[in-house]
Amino acid sequence: MTSRFAALAAGATILALMGCGTTTEPAAEQDGSAPAAELEADNAFTLYSGRDEALVQPLIDMFEESSGIKVDVRYGNTAELGALLLEEGEQTPAQVFLSQDAGALGALSSAGLFTTLPEDLAATVPDGFTSTDDSWVGVTGRARVLVYDGEELTADEVPVSVDELTEPQWSSRVGFAPSNASFQAFITAYRVLKGEEAADEWVAAFAANDPQIFENNGAVLTAVNDGVVETGLINHYYWFRQAAEAGEDNMRAQLSYPEAGDPGSIVNVTGAGILSNAAQDADALKFVEFLVSADAQQYFVEETFEYPLAEGIEAPEGLPALDSLVNPDLDLSDLESLEATQELLTKYGLI
Repeated sequence: MTSRFAALAAGATILALMGCGTTTEPAAEQDGSAPAAELEADNAFTLYSGRDEALVQPLIDMFEESSGIKVDVRYGNTAELGALLLEEGEQTPAQVFLSQDAGALGALSSAGLFTTLPEDLAATVPDGFTSTDDSWVGVTGRARVLVYDGEELTADEVPVSVDELTEPQWSSRVGFAPSNASFQAFITAYRVLKGEEAADEWVAAFAANDPQIFENNGAVLTAVNDGVVETGLINHYYWFRQAAEAGEDNMRAQLSYPEAGDPGSIVNVTGAGILSNAAQDADALKFVEFLVSADAQQYFVEETFEYPLAEGIEAPEGLPALDSLVNPDLDLSDLESLEATQELLTKYGLI
C-alpha cells in the first residue's frame, strides 16, 4: 500500500464491486464547439464517500429518485478511502470520490487518479474553493473554529490564534480529533503557511500541553457543551446543527472564529472528483453535476449548515461572510501533502 495515507489506512480493506454492462449515449458538446467523447450510461455507478452516511445518504436518495440512477456507496473515513484508492489504482471499482476535505482530493489528483472535469462544471465554483486544474470540484465550505464553554469562559478570554493553544494556561483544556481529516488539513495548512520547522514546533508544543483527544468533531463539541473540556477545535457546522436541534439559547458551547490569516482560520472544502476509469461515465458525471446544483447546494445549507459554493445560494443565517474568513495566502490545492502531516502527528504521538 502506498504510504501517502498510511497513518490512517493500515486497516483499510478492498471491497470488490463489479460494474454492469454499459450502453452508449450520443456525443455531447462540452465547450460549445467540439463534440466531446461519447459518454456511456448504465444507470448505476459506484461512489466512495468520505462523508458520513447520516449527512449525505438523504442527498443520494434525492439524486436516485430524480435521475433513476442507482448509486452503490461505500462509506468510510476520507483518509482511509484515499489510501484505498491509491492502492487500487486503475483497478478501483469506484467511479466518484466524495471527500471531506481538499487535502485528500489533492493527493489523488497528484497521483493522476482523476479525470479532467468539463469546463462548465469546473467553473460552477469560484476560484479558491476548487481545484486549479479542473481535476475535482468544491462542493461545500467549512470554517475551522474554536468552540468554548460559555459558562467558564467569556468571548474575550478565548484565543484568537491557534498559537495561543500551546501556552501553559491552556494545558489540558483543549479538545481535538487528530484522526479527523479537517484537523489534519489544518496542520497541513500550518505547514504551508508557516513552514515545516514552525509546524513541527507547534505540534510538539501542542502535544506537550496535554490536549484531550476525541474520536471526532462531534465528540469534541459534546465534551465542551457538557463542560468536560473548556475549548476545542472543530468545523463550524457541528455547532449549528446541534443548535438547530437544541435551540441556541440552550447551548453551553459557543463559537469563536480565529483571526483572519491565522492557520486556524482556514476555510476548507468538501469536494468530488471522477476517477480516471470513469472518464466516459455519464452517470458519474451527472452525480457530480448534481452536487453543485441549486437543489443539492440548498440541501447542504438547510441540513448540514455548510457554506454553499455555487453562486446564487445564500449561506445559513448567522454565519460570517465566507470571504471574511478566507486566507489569501493559502491555495487549497497545497493541502495535498497529507503523508507529511500524518508523519508529523505520529512523531509526537497524536495519532
